[in-house]
Amino acid sequence: MTGLGALGLGPDEEALYELLLDHSPATPDQLAAAWPRPALGALLASLEAKGLLTTSAGPRYAAVAPEIALDVLLLAAERELLAARERARELEEAFQRQARERTPPAVVEVVTGRRAVEQRHAQIQRAARRQLRGLSKPPYFDRLGSVTAQRELLDGGVSSRMIYERDFVAGAGALRLIEEMAEAGQQARVLPSLPMKLYVVDDRLALLLLSHEPADAVAALVIHPSGLLEALIRLFDGLWQRALPLAPPARDQPRDDARLIALLLSGLTDEAIARQLGVGRRTAERRIAELMARLGARTRFQAGVLAALTSARRE
Repeated sequence: MTGLGALGLGPDEEALYELLLDHSPATPDQLAAAWPRPALGALLASLEAKGLLTTSAGPRYAAVAPEIALDVLLLAAERELLAARERARELEEAFQRQARERTPPAVVEVVTGRRAVEQRHAQIQRAARRQLRGLSKPPYFDRLGSVTAQRELLDGGVSSRMIYERDFVAGAGALRLIEEMAEAGQQARVLPSLPMKLYVVDDRLALLLLSHEPADAVAALVIHPSGLLEALIRLFDGLWQRALPLAPPARDQPRDDARLIALLLSGLTDEAIARQLGVGRRTAERRIAELMARLGARTRFQAGVLAALTSARRE
């Protein structure tokens, strides 16, 4: 979709309107010379119908100022969006009303097939209005799209709490991704292992992955308001209390130290820590030893905890 696609303009319409802004008023011959593409007449008629150009005797075509023409289209699009949102609310109320009247009530929706699960995964993430909670483990669907969706939620004021599995943190580039999300506002924690892949949207919906082996056997449950949903929320809260924080660095804390602390808390091996820091194993071992000595810690894990507590006090 182009920059003005949300207003109902196609790419050619937007390009022709931009051309008219620089060449108004213009005769058909002048436009044909500057726009050597087919369907010029149809595009001009469409722009005129949308209020983006005017026609005078000659004929001559002139673009209407964007402040006027586009504002009208924006207002119309906003009205349509509000109407669509209201209609969606009505349909959701009707769906929930029918679900409550069923015997037994519709609590679980089964989704099968990788493509269908990926679609519901994306839909459910974007449905959050107040908070998104998640247990992050395989399978990972369209990671870039998922990160983009979560950043949009954070920018819109939705809180996000994510518990990552240790193996994910050990993956290439994972720590930088977690840091970026934490800087955007996400609260991140880590556990050695997680029992399931789970997303909880507000307190009204959850997506629970059932399996992912083989790849085409992916299945998921969409959990609607029920005792089961409440149990999943309590499970997440219990795991959150046990998980260790992956916090962004404090203002006066070197980023490398913050990364080392996060990796120690994650329980990664020296080799995995070295890979994440982009250094050799001996360099990683030396940095760990220096941190332990500085903090008076006897174990690597204790060093991570003490460093995290020190960072928290500075904040």
